[in-house]
Amino acid sequence: MPFEEIDLSGLKTYHAGNRPSKVDRAAEGKPLKAGMRIVDFLDGLPAILKAEEFKAVARAIVDAKRLGKPVIAMIGGHVIKCGCSPILADLASNGYIHHFASNGSAAVHDTELACCGQTSEDVAAQLEDGSFGMAADTAGLINEAALRAVHKGEGFGEAVGALLVERQAPYLGRALLARCHQLKIPYTLHVAIGTDIVHQHPSASGAAIGEASLRDFRILAATVSRLGQGGVVLNLGSAVIMPEVFLKALAVARNLEQNVTGFTTANFDMIQHYRPTVNVVQRPVLKTGRGYGITGHHEIMIPLLAAAIYDYDS
Repeated sequence: MPFEEIDLSGLKTYHAGNRPSKVDRAAEGKPLKAGMRIVDFLDGLPAILKAEEFKAVARAIVDAKRLGKPVIAMIGGHVIKCGCSPILADLASNGYIHHFASNGSAAVHDTELACCGQTSEDVAAQLEDGSFGMAADTAGLINEAALRAVHKGEGFGEAVGALLVERQAPYLGRALLARCHQLKIPYTLHVAIGTDIVHQHPSASGAAIGEASLRDFRILAATVSRLGQGGVVLNLGSAVIMPEVFLKALAVARNLEQNVTGFTTANFDMIQHYRPTVNVVQRPVLKTGRGYGITGHHEIMIPLLAAAIYDYDS
């Protein structure tokens, strides 16, 4: 005996052209052409989802510059290893980024590239014989910077940049830390003890590292306090440290009754992690402002973002 089937003849239907829809042909992408300008490429992207969000981030940075509001770029070590330091330094030189904040590994890689022209050791191979992280020159400079920061009342990142400049590192021109020192803009270092190779060395002073990093937290909080009504916060590849530090800096700024609302945040990373999503993209702009999560490899997305910024401001 066959089972009963529902009778579809009484369904109420409509014409698709009369229905509200989320996508129309005006939002479709445009064909690419050889030799086209980057602005034409951007205009040709589909006006949908992440393509629109990506362009919104670039425009927010341009608007922040025009409004005199800070743009903070928080970075993880992989961003430097991927070759993006000169691109970020150039954005800062042209007034699009006003404060860099990073974990300790970004400073390690930037310092090694400045001093040696190379970085990123083979961890698996060197871990076998215990030589992993035992670069005395790298540790010597960064650990000396922590002591200098305490002695001179400087920021931790400021002291690293100053030492690179004063010692005329062979590849100084590509160093983000050094460029920030020359531009007199903050590069703050936010270090968790034991996370960086320099902490393995006898030259490391926990007291100095802690005090210098805490001073940099207060410097970051001061910049965060000026974000309201037009500032931008970028989190580029830091999955844990910088999202956590930023949330606390924002809490301090708002506790001191600063009007820190109405700004833009964006997380750029190869995958969207929990902490950047909630601590950068969602919670800080919950009632006012906009937050974006853009997924992609740093060595592609950061140069593309820079290109978009320059074209939108031309």
